Amino acid sequence: MRRLDRQTATIGLTWAARLSLLAFLVTFIAAPRARAVLPPAPEVVTSEPKLCVHTRLIDEVFEWRILKSLEMAYQMGAAAIVEFFPWAYAEDTAGRFEWQRFDLIMRYAQHFNLRVIARLGLVPAWARESTERITTLNTLPPEADSAFANFAAQFAARYQTQVEAVIIWNEPNLAFEWGYETVNPLRYLQLMQTVYPAVKAAAPTVTILTGALAPTLEPPNSPHGWNDLDYLNILYENGLAQFSDGLAVHTYGFTSAANEPPEPSVLNFRRVELLRELMETHGAGDQPVYITETGWNDHPRWSLAVSPSRRVRYTLDALDLANTWPWLESLCLWVFRMTAPSNSYPDGFALVTSSFDPRPLYLALQARAFGTLQDELWLPSPRAAQSQ
Repeated sequence: MRRLDRQTATIGLTWAARLSLLAFLVTFIAAPRARAVLPPAPEVVTSEPKLCVHTRLIDEVFEWRILKSLEMAYQMGAAAIVEFFPWAYAEDTAGRFEWQRFDLIMRYAQHFNLRVIARLGLVPAWARESTERITTLNTLPPEADSAFANFAAQFAARYQTQVEAVIIWNEPNLAFEWGYETVNPLRYLQLMQTVYPAVKAAAPTVTILTGALAPTLEPPNSPHGWNDLDYLNILYENGLAQFSDGLAVHTYGFTSAANEPPEPSVLNFRRVELLRELMETHGAGDQPVYITETGWNDHPRWSLAVSPSRRVRYTLDALDLANTWPWLESLCLWVFRMTAPSNSYPDGFALVTSSFDPRPLYLALQARAFGTLQDELWLPSPRAAQSQ
């Protein structure tokens, strides 16, 4: 009987030890850890107040990488960022909002005194239509417009002291951005007519931007997209100016120099001037323009790329041009950093590698922003850049 008691006691002690160890591990893993108290960052002092970068923080797994990205953007001299805040992430279940991820990005951006330009889009499953055809996460049936407007209003109200502007949708003149539906500018206008009053009622001071159009020469009724100039003209002809506070623009240089003159049949950096002319023609000249994606690519194996030195020269020239345009609020370069290398041409747009190593353009922009750039020492002259 005593032997049985000893065995029972031994088993009891063993389980007690195991439970204690399990409790310790659960506590260690699950217990909330206190966030480090960050010292206040000094205000951005940059000679390039229009300099902005498009970040990709929403899909970053580790918090420290979000912090590091924003710190490096701040140290480069950027005054603002563009970041994507997906509707599907915030309202995965209809009527139930989860803001933690958005709060984190906003908190760190505010810490570094970076203005935030927020792009809204990406439709949750419950708001997408049921269909057997090929579609995308950008499919938005008209009956879901009011639900998206509610999300946009909730977002704007929550972050109205941190967000400078809100972009409604992304490149709506591309078929992909409408779930491969036929591109229709009046459909996008319908969305703006629903979203604009809802956001303004919730956050009157937030600037609402028309979704940046993709630079494209596609003709009407193309299965791929619609020429951005023609698309915008139709929007303004049908009253867009009443439902927008400004225009977001995507304009890339491709292989052209920044100062190449704009032409309707050419895709280059100064195409933004043609879009601006349309705004003025239709009485929206008092509204600002935000270039929310732009830049050059220096990938060594892409036909639309340029050399790293030419990329530096063209980007600095673009900043010079931007500073002569009083109607332009921000020049936001795509992209600050990729969360992981693609091992393909998209990597050639990054200012910082996935492992946070600054690339030549980052260093040049930093030197320009803080007044230490010496062109004659390491940058090619404009003529030399043209000949590379």
